[in-house]
Amino acid sequence: MKNVSPLKNIIIEGQYGNFENKKDSQIIKIKEIKNLFIYQVVKFKTSKKNNNDLKVDNLTFPDVLKVNSNTDTRILWMGPNNWLVISLKSLNNELNQIFSNNEFAVTDISHSRSIIELEGENVKEVIKKGSPFNIEEMKDNSCSNTIYNGVTITIDNIDQEFYKIRVISLRSFGESLYHSIADACLEFGYNSH
Repeated sequence: MKNVSPLKNIIIEGQYGNFENKKDSQIIKIKEIKNLFIYQVVKFKTSKKNNNDLKVDNLTFPDVLKVNSNTDTRILWMGPNNWLVISLKSLNNELNQIFSNNEFAVTDISHSRSIIELEGENVKEVIKKGSPFNIEEMKDNSCSNTIYNGVTITIDNIDQEFYKIRVISLRSFGESLYHSIADACLEFGYNSH
């Protein structure tokens, strides 16, 4: 089966909005992150495993609103005993070996998500335009579930210093979310690629 990007033919490369006479760091960069492997790992109530002992790709599973990462993989806390494992490489075999079907539900949801990455000094202002979430309190390698103009999203704070975040939504809302975010970026100017 061929993976078709959720935003294929939606994101048109170019500069838009109020980008003239601005430094590169002031212009928001928008891009779709694609071709990732995404797994949801849910621990059953009957499981005897301790969360501190859970490990994938040499990463422990994070605590509340945290993210653990290496160069290939990010593990996001999504709720009590619920995580997203996002990786550049397939972890299917490793996950199936580590997590027994009697204690965990491991689901490949790679084709069901849309991921938009935003980078630039005004990224937090863009999120504030559509979400009630207090993004000012968000630290590096943290995540949160919230809404953006009525669309349920997960915000993954990749790098505080470079103002880089990823906004994850269900694939079916990807186009609406992109247009909503792009509209909020017009005030600051944005570069899509």
